[in-house]
This record gives sequence, C-alpha cells and structure tokens, in this order.
Amino acid sequence: MVARADAARSRAAILRAAAELVADRSGELRLSAVARAAGVGQGTLYRHFPTQEDLLRALYTGEIDELVAEATTLVAAHPPPEALRRWFDRLAAYARVKLGVVAAVEDSVWTDLHAQTPGKLGAALTTLLTAGSADESLRADVDPRDVVLLSWFLAHVEDAEWDERVPRLLDVLVAGLRA
Repeated sequence: MVARADAARSRAAILRAAAELVADRSGELRLSAVARAAGVGQGTLYRHFPTQEDLLRALYTGEIDELVAEATTLVAAHPPPEALRRWFDRLAAYARVKLGVVAAVEDSVWTDLHAQTPGKLGAALTTLLTAGSADESLRADVDPRDVVLLSWFLAHVEDAEWDERVPRLLDVLVAGLRA
C-alpha cells in the first residue's frame, strides 16, 4: 500500500507542478522542469506520463472534472447566485490553465480534449442554473449553452489585465443571470 500511496502523491505533485508551469505560460512546457518542480525524478514522471501530451491531457481532464464536481458542492453550500459566482471564479482559474494547455499541445490533441468540454460544463451549469431557477434567484430563460457562450470572454483577456478585468466581468455576468 505504501508504494501506491507514494505513486499517488507523486502523480498529484506532478500535476500540481504542471498546472503552475502551464499557468505561468513563459514558454514551452518541459517535462524536466515539471519533474524538478514536483520534486520527483524524470523516471517517475515518465512512468506516470510517458509524453507531454499525456501529462497535459491529464491536467486538462482533471481540471474540468474538478470544475464539474464543484457545482454540486457549491449549490449545497450556498444560495444559487453565490454558488454560480464562486463557480465562475473556478471557471476563470480553469480558463487560465486551459489557455496554457492550448498553447502547449498539438492541434490533434487539443481537438480531442476540446470535444469533451461542452457536455461536462453543460452538466455543471445545469446543476447551478436549475437550483437558481427553482428558488427564482436566477433567470429561468437561460440555458447552459447561453452561459458557455457568455463566458467565452475568458479566452480573450490578456494576462496583464486578468486580475482587474475578470472579476468585474464575472460580476456583470452573474448580475445578468439574476432573476
């Protein structure tokens, strides 16, 4: 069991390090830099992720799965408008990682990853919007696709203006979704 626990810790450390390096977007993601940042040897990294694409695919998929799972958690803990706003904060963090992943992977890998996203995000948004519609705090005439389209601005915000602009735009988005 110790070996499996060590392997799980190594995998998690590798993914955390990769997320930080991808979010930095200062250049090409090097697996040697990921291993160093994670505090593991290159052999350990390659056992978990034989290629850069494997690592980026796991990073992207993990981020989107966490984002989807968080919708249910947030709805259970907060009123729907607040849950939605908190989820949008996570979406913005995810978008930053996603932009780094897009810059780092080949088009064929990105096409495969991108195909998974709309259905997963739609499920999370359905959870959030349904809760808001049920208590009449969010508009009932908006569907998940509307919200995905409205949130595309995240892909176009420059790094230099991210911290100032994104919170304000998310506030505008949530205000527009209130009933």
